[in-house]
Amino acid sequence: MKKVDYLIVGQGIAGTMLSWFLLQAGKKVIVIDDAKANSASRVAAGIINPVSGRRFEPAWLYDTLYPFAKATYLQLSALLEVPVFTERELWTVFPSQQMRDAFLTKTTGDAYTELPSALKYEAFLDQPYGAAIVKGATVNLRALLPAYRRYLQERESLLEQHLDLTSLEVTATHVLYGDVQADKIIFCDGVATTGNPFFSNIKFLPNKGEVLLVKVPGLVTTDIIKKGITLVPQEPELFWAGSSFVWDYENDHPTARQREILEKSLQQLLKLPYEVQDQLAAVRPSGNDRRPIAGLHPEYPAIGIFNGLGTKGCSLAPFMAAHFVDVLAANALLMPEIDVRRYFNILRG
Repeated sequence: MKKVDYLIVGQGIAGTMLSWFLLQAGKKVIVIDDAKANSASRVAAGIINPVSGRRFEPAWLYDTLYPFAKATYLQLSALLEVPVFTERELWTVFPSQQMRDAFLTKTTGDAYTELPSALKYEAFLDQPYGAAIVKGATVNLRALLPAYRRYLQERESLLEQHLDLTSLEVTATHVLYGDVQADKIIFCDGVATTGNPFFSNIKFLPNKGEVLLVKVPGLVTTDIIKKGITLVPQEPELFWAGSSFVWDYENDHPTARQREILEKSLQQLLKLPYEVQDQLAAVRPSGNDRRPIAGLHPEYPAIGIFNGLGTKGCSLAPFMAAHFVDVLAANALLMPEIDVRRYFNILRG
């Protein structure tokens, strides 16, 4: 019987960050993950954006989250010897005068946005209402996740399989899974948690996103470009282009309908031809209040959750994972905004 402090289910951005900070705290960890190719983290572009939505609202806790995330990703980049973090400008093309006015109203004087002195990309982009610059970043999940997986393998801290919930034994003080005994199991397995009977109280709003990988001949930039659709550079002339949001879906496979919608947005943005090279799809986990979900189950203290990071996952995950580890060590109280107990109608005393 192998004994560890924590079993972590899932090695997306949530499971990666939580296991990392637990290891940093000296805990013994095993991560259980089946490397599903179209998990939300493996399909995502890893964008960090200081503003949210079409109203350009400041992202929640961004001044706290961003410097912590940057430091964490740079530390992991050095350890794993892969490029993880890149600061980028988001070239935000206004689709209308109304959106330009909204931007000026919401962002005047902040540190993350500005109007450019001149328009770039005139030969490539349709931008009659101008554009703005938003200072953000990307996390190279396609490099980070496999590199961190190898790190776990080298430590014999990875169990490469899909968790079979029927084989999980839960007691008041620990859990048993196969030949592993752990003090606690923490579910970081994205949309799979929506089918977990221990967390049936959580009001998840899973939604499906689809993206294209497109080649735009001649367009070489390190900027993210946004206008209805978001282009994130992958390599010269190749872009991640997405993403769609679908609430009612049959499965997690790419569809012709969403490709049509994505291409229509591309055509409204680009002046030049493009080539679609691939199409990807994944289902995102989100809580109904768009806040992360963390904490231990109120009835089963050996079971926890760290999930629901949504589209802000790369900015939220490092700080929230570190905070949760502090809570597990009894060094802090869990932020009420993310406490899983809000779904069990349990208020903090």
